[in-house]
Amino acid sequence: MTNIPIDRLDLPVEKPQHGHGGGGWKEYFSFSTDHKVIGIQYLVTSFIFFLVGGIFAMILRGELITPESDLVDRTVYNGMFTMHGTVMLFLWTFPSLVGLANYLVPLMIGARDMAFPRLNAAAFWMVPVVGILLMASFFVPGGPAQAGWWAYPPVSLQNPTGHLINGQVIWLLAVAISGVSSIMGAVNFVTTIVKMRAPGMGFFRMPLFVWAVFSAQIIQLFGLPALTAGAVMLLLDLTVGTGFFNPTNGGNPVMFQHYFWFYSHPAVYVIILPIFGIFSEIFPVYARKPLFGYKVVALSSMLIAVVSAIVWVHHMYVSGTPAWMRMVFMLTTMLVSVPTGIKVFAWVATIWGGKIRLNTPMLFALGGLIMFVFAGIVGIMLSSVPVDIHVNNTYFVVGHFHYVLYGTVTMGMYAAIYHWFPKMTGRMYNEGWGKVHFWLAFIGTNLNFLPMHPLGLQGMLRRVASYAPEYEGWNIVASLGAFLLGMSTLPFIFNILVSWMQGEKAPDNPWRAIGLEWLVSSPPPVENFEEIPVVISEPYGYGKSEPLVAETHSHQH
Repeated sequence: MTNIPIDRLDLPVEKPQHGHGGGGWKEYFSFSTDHKVIGIQYLVTSFIFFLVGGIFAMILRGELITPESDLVDRTVYNGMFTMHGTVMLFLWTFPSLVGLANYLVPLMIGARDMAFPRLNAAAFWMVPVVGILLMASFFVPGGPAQAGWWAYPPVSLQNPTGHLINGQVIWLLAVAISGVSSIMGAVNFVTTIVKMRAPGMGFFRMPLFVWAVFSAQIIQLFGLPALTAGAVMLLLDLTVGTGFFNPTNGGNPVMFQHYFWFYSHPAVYVIILPIFGIFSEIFPVYARKPLFGYKVVALSSMLIAVVSAIVWVHHMYVSGTPAWMRMVFMLTTMLVSVPTGIKVFAWVATIWGGKIRLNTPMLFALGGLIMFVFAGIVGIMLSSVPVDIHVNNTYFVVGHFHYVLYGTVTMGMYAAIYHWFPKMTGRMYNEGWGKVHFWLAFIGTNLNFLPMHPLGLQGMLRRVASYAPEYEGWNIVASLGAFLLGMSTLPFIFNILVSWMQGEKAPDNPWRAIGLEWLVSSPPPVENFEEIPVVISEPYGYGKSEPLVAETHSHQH
């Protein structure tokens, strides 16, 4: 389990003791192989695309504030909602979580870098390529893809412009490149976690964030090839006229749904597992208590990874699925609530009776947990065949999905950014602005996505630009919530930029947290550790007097 420092392209001759590579801001625009630089490159790039996806969302909600289709053309609307979903998933959610994991995993396990630094850099530089391709699709004949982020055939096989280069072809190309990038990242993470842990760090001494990333990346390795293959086959149908999914050529369009959902439902766990890991890191620090049931929580991540492989058909209850298959997948889907329930129970037990500090990271983590519990209850409803058939393709599903992806994932991401911001930048953020950001985001999220549930139960279909007048009331509330949600990013951007440039200098461990990443300077030195630490106890020893690592002269920070 020892570490061999990995040869890197860009290490300066004289190693600086602080900062990333000593190259200043220009380093973030270079092909760096330092996992910390790559982590921040991912985070900043994905946040820019998050803003782009958010602008699309506000245009969609602007259209839906009235029952008539009167803001943008319907084809523009279809392109916008396809791009909103695609950008938010493939350019914000996945890359931001990979960026956070890139920054933290080597530090948390006592490694000097990721296992394959050049592969790591290559995987990152594919992300801007995906972004540029997707944005370029606005300028081709017929505009961007209009078949939604799931791209079901035969809708996605229609090409009214007759041009070979069209929005759907560019979309499929971008998704395939994104898939390759993610598979490269998954190989790197799994290898790093298995092979490069510090001496003494057995699996049951790893922080839960590392467990969560490990479980999520195992799902990527098994699931992503299916989506990538499905995208390539659809691309061939569209460009050279093969008959994989095209019914006019004897293809089977339902087969594509299996390829797509075999990965895209487990993908939800790929996204949410690291957020669970963030919650498990944050609650013990700000409640000053050891995490309740550490080993069970660690194993529950692996259990989610296993069960995630056998739930995808619940997206296809109305796709001509036989009754016996519906029953099987209803049960497996309900089964996912067991390991997730274990986690929620452990977090509540950790917070219970703790000395709670309600600062910004804790507020975001608590807000994310509250909304996740709501999303989970609604998710159990959707796993039930009769309920799902009733609300299939309505706003009820959209509401559930966004409580998971905004209410839990984005709120959890904000919690992580605030919590590790001092470590990444060496500066403290402004607590007052952080709280303003939290309350705007929390209120905006609930105003935006809660009304979607009654709308869906009443029968309002998703993916429409116009709707019956009786749905107008809830839609006005949802749209106002969306605009508030858009506004909520402004105090965040202001706080982060001003703090990064001129915030108060951060100590090595401002939160008095326990973990290897808090034993090094803020920001960490290029090689992370002067000497590789030797781990001698379990993580989360708050209130216990046992040290985490064996004392050496370099750890007396």
